[in-house]
Formats: sequence, structure tokens, C-alpha cells
Amino acid sequence: MAEPLRQARAFGFNGPIWVVNPKLETIEGFPCTRSVRELPEGPDATFLAVPREPSVDLLSELAEIGAGGVVGYAAGFAELGSEGAELQRDLVDAAADVALVGPNCYGVLNALDGVALWPSGHGLTRLQRGAAIVAQSGNVSLNVTMNLRSVPFAHVISMGNQACLGLADYMAVLAEDARVTAIALYIEGITDVAAFADAAVAALERNVPIVALKAGASELGSRLAVTHTSSLAGDDALYDALFERLGIARARSLAELLEMLKLLSIAPPPRGRRLAVFTCSGGDSLMVADAAASLAIELPQPSPARHEALRRLLPDFATVANPLDYNTSLWGHREELVRCFSTLLADPFDVAMLVVDYPHEGIAGRAECDISADALIEAAGVAGIPAVIASTLPELIPADARTRIIAAGAAPLQGLPEAMRAVAAAMNYGERREQAGRAGFDLLRLPRYGPVHGTARVLNEVASKAALAAFGLPVPEGRSVSPGQAGKAAQEVGFPVALKVLAPFLAHKTEAGAVALGLQSPAEVRTALAGMKASFSSRGVGSIDTVLVESMVNDAVAELIVGVVRDQSLGLALLVGSGGVLVELVKDTQHLLLPTSREAIDKALSRLAVSKLLVGYRGRGAGDTGAVVNAITSVAEFALAHREQLLELDINPLLVRPQGRGAVAVDALIRVAGP
Repeated sequence: MAEPLRQARAFGFNGPIWVVNPKLETIEGFPCTRSVRELPEGPDATFLAVPREPSVDLLSELAEIGAGGVVGYAAGFAELGSEGAELQRDLVDAAADVALVGPNCYGVLNALDGVALWPSGHGLTRLQRGAAIVAQSGNVSLNVTMNLRSVPFAHVISMGNQACLGLADYMAVLAEDARVTAIALYIEGITDVAAFADAAVAALERNVPIVALKAGASELGSRLAVTHTSSLAGDDALYDALFERLGIARARSLAELLEMLKLLSIAPPPRGRRLAVFTCSGGDSLMVADAAASLAIELPQPSPARHEALRRLLPDFATVANPLDYNTSLWGHREELVRCFSTLLADPFDVAMLVVDYPHEGIAGRAECDISADALIEAAGVAGIPAVIASTLPELIPADARTRIIAAGAAPLQGLPEAMRAVAAAMNYGERREQAGRAGFDLLRLPRYGPVHGTARVLNEVASKAALAAFGLPVPEGRSVSPGQAGKAAQEVGFPVALKVLAPFLAHKTEAGAVALGLQSPAEVRTALAGMKASFSSRGVGSIDTVLVESMVNDAVAELIVGVVRDQSLGLALLVGSGGVLVELVKDTQHLLLPTSREAIDKALSRLAVSKLLVGYRGRGAGDTGAVVNAITSVAEFALAHREQLLELDINPLLVRPQGRGAVAVDALIRVAGP
């Protein structure tokens, strides 16, 4: 109990502090009150540092006297299983209207107001504005306070079990505080994705960037791998889709999280993706160029006028390019550096970056590094764009330099890979926010999904296509008939035809030898059918009672897969990708959470490797992209209309025909629960 009091005193909290302890007279010089009910009034905030069993009664007493918020430090609740879960339910009941943080958490730090409801030492200092982190790990929340990256933390919140307050609750409140510059999240799982989306949309609308580190991977809890879609739609890919939808930057490590958070806290989001880079090393330039290519960061080359001006400023042996190796001939000369940097920045850019590595203290060159950083910040300020000072290794920007750079309004980013990903994250955020503002922020919200009831069942291909066709999905003309009627049906449909076996146990017909394509006559239909019967008989998989005869599409320029999968946390997700028999081998896919828009579908298609076929590859004609977007939109509308029943949906392939000739779904499978 003594340590939280020491932390409150060290943090400079200037309000009254009351201590409750029935056994001691004082703790750390604070007089003790014997019971909660003897307090002069309900405290605004309480650190409840007692074992789990007394926590319930004490929380009830705090609720009775009108306490505001309580940090439940004790462990041993729902994280232990059924017994702990029951005690946690009692804790929630006892809380009533009290805002309960935890239980099983470290607590909260507020560097803005000097509040430390925290059981140990930490690394925060008081400030006027800064970033916040909300973490589902007490250790992560503690460790980030000790970072040596000059991240300006205003709030650190350890959520624990989220018995009362959840992730979205903290996000919503933080986004409303004008002193909070950005929000970081350490997430192990999201229990209420609709509330999460609402809070993220509010933050996006208020221009409060969010960075997330999602830890842990699990299988989709609600799926059976019946369709190709289910095999391709992993939990992690759906979180990617969620974060992209909501404009949340996704970090892959704590180091990335901190660098992204730092940049988004210090600098305004860029207006575009054009980056100007200055180095004094060819190696640094190459590393930046490689990273930029993988992150879709643009490195525009100097215009002819800028090229000529730079050629006059730099020695003959210097290469004029972007990244610009300005060479050591300008090293330490501020006016010449400002002139050089400003010359390139006279072309249109959105971010200016200087790569510079400070030597250790006592080694010559630190002052020259400061001069280069100051020159870049001045030139970027004149150009009206954010300035970034990046080091190749995290340890090569010392604390005093970071302080100077931040005071000048620039971001010191530590480690070149992390710096480049931070710049890309800032660009993505600015781009996504502009798109959301244009289309309407409310369109990003997500619906709540109730539990699915009823026995799961698979619709056969005919029923699946009929259901989707009712929503506008084009399908081939076909007949569902007995094997004896297959030849006649083929003549009615018109040759060439596809012949498929319809059976409830056949999810993937090609692998089972239950499909024949390009049949040109009744005789070929009979031959193909005989081969299928023989194959089924030899494998003992059942008889052939019904077949589907369909007209063939022979002019496809590309094959796509379109699917919908249900995730127990994130709801319905749309998948688009390269289709055909190699779909799971190629794994060229994009994911979108539903509902979505035509613009988002079109963007997802453009990111696929198969998109090269859609726009015309090596002289081949372009595909009917507009028809593809229409078809995918109809699938999304079907899924939303049946969101209480739909478990998964698979269209493979959707054949893309030449421009003006449409797109056709030649195979489909739907799994539903209930009617």
C-alpha cells in the first residue's frame, strides 16, 4: 500500500489523499482511516490494493458513498476460470455505477494531472499534452513508461480483465480530451467490435490518430473449413482489415508502436505520400529506397530546375537524386545545408526526412549532427511540411538531441526500419482520414452481430446460386436434372457445357472428380457421366442422383474467388482474391469487413496480383472491372441481408469476361444456420 502513496507524492498530485487501513495509524506519513464508510466523502479515484475476496465488499462500500473510479489491483478473477469468473460477476454487481478499472491490472497513470494509481515505479514525467496507451498487459503498460525514445506519454492505462470498462470506453474518453495527441493500443482480443469501431471513428473524426499492436493469433472460432474462403481468411488478416477500415496504424512490435506513436503525436499527418530524403551516405540512401518501395512511399526525383540548382550547390562527384546524398562537403555548414535542403523541397513534397547518426558522447561530430538537423527543420518549416530526423540504429539519437528536435516541432525517429514504417503509417492515416471525411465517417461503423442459432447446413450449388442471383449475381444458364436427362439438358442449354455432380457431401467437386468441362456433344456428356459413376463406385462415396448441366464461359480473362466468412469477434468479412484450382496455393487475397463500399472493393481488387490481368496484361484485353465490382457488391448485400444466419460463402471462380461482357459466378457454396 505504501508504494502507490509514494508514486502519488512523487508525481506531484496536489489534491487530498485519504488512506484506509484498519490496522495502521499512518502510511508514508498519511493518517489512516479505519474504514471506507468513515471517509469524508466519496473519493474521485481509488486504488484498491486488497486481496480478491475483500475487494467485492470494499467496492460495494465505495459505491455506496459515491466513489467515482476504482482501480482493482487484485488478481484471481475471470483469468483463473469458472471460480474466478463467478467472483468477478460479484465484483461487477458490487461496482454499481463506479467506473472499475481491471481487476487484475496495474492501474492508471495521468501525467497531465499528476495522478498515479499505480503499484510501482514508472518512467513518466509531468507534461501539458501527449499520447496515451491502453494495454491489455500490465507488464507492457509498465515497460513502455521506461522507454528511451522520448515518446510523450500523457496517459498509461492497464485494463486488466475489463470487467466493467472495456477498450472502447477508454478510447472514447481519451479521444475527447484535447490534450491527448494520439492513442496507442496493445490488444490481445476485442470483445465488442461495434463499440470499438464507434470509438475509433470518433477518434478519426477528431483527428486523434490510433496505433495498435495486436498480439496473439487464433483460429476463427466459428468456422469449419468447408470453403476455400475459410481456409484463406485468417484471424490476423481480418484484424488487418479492421484496422485499415478505421484508419488505425498497425505496428508489428513495441518498437514500431512507439515510433509510430511518437511521429503521430508530434507532427501533423502528411498531405500525401511524397517523401524527400537527405543523407550523407550512399548506404543510407539505398536502405531508404528499398524500404520506401515496400511501403508504397513515393520518392519523386528532382525536377529539371531543381536538378540543375542542386548540381550547382553540390560537388561534381555528388549524385543528384532523391534520396539525396548531400555529401560531407556541406557537413557543419548550416547556411549551405539550408540552401541545399530548401532547393530540393521547392519541388512538391509531403514529408522531409534527414538520416543522421549521432556519435557517442566524447566523439567528434555531435555538433555537426545538430547543425544538419536544425537545417532540415528550418527548410521543412519554410516548405510547410513535417520534418523527421531518423537514425539508422535506435541508439544513435541521444536524449539531448531528441529533446532539441521535439522542441523544434520535428520528430526524432530511432531505427531506420521503424522510422520508415512510422512515416508510412502517418501517410496512411492522413490518406484514410481524408477519404473518410469525403465519404462520411459514419459509414465506417460496424453492426452488432447476435449469436447464430440453429443447425449448420450447406446449400448445394443450385440453391446457392439461386440465392445469390436473387441479389443480382450473374450465374450461367443451367439445368438440375437426373443423370438420364443430362444429354437433353445439354442440348437445351447449348454446347459447350459443364457437367457437375450435385451431392451434399461434395464441397469441392474438382478434387472429387465430379466435374467435366467443355463438353461438346451428348456423346461427350454420356462419356463424362460414365466416368464419374465409375469413379464414385470405386471409391465408395455414394451414388449420383442429380447433376447440373451449365453453359460454358470461354472468354474469361481472369478467375477470382469471392467469399464471406463469419468471425466470432469481428462479424462478417468479405474476401476477394485470385481464384481457380490453385487458390489456396497462390493466396493472393484482400479482406474487407462488412458493410463496405464500391470504392473499397475497387481498391481491394487493385491490390491483387491478378489485377494485372484485369487491366490488360501483355497486350491482352482488359476485364470488365465494373461488372466485377457489381458482382462483389451483390455478394456483400446478400451477406448483410442474411447476417443472422450466414456462416460462410464461397464463389470460386467468378469468371471475369472482357470489357463490356460482364462477370459470371460458375460455382458457389453457402453454409447457413437455421432456415
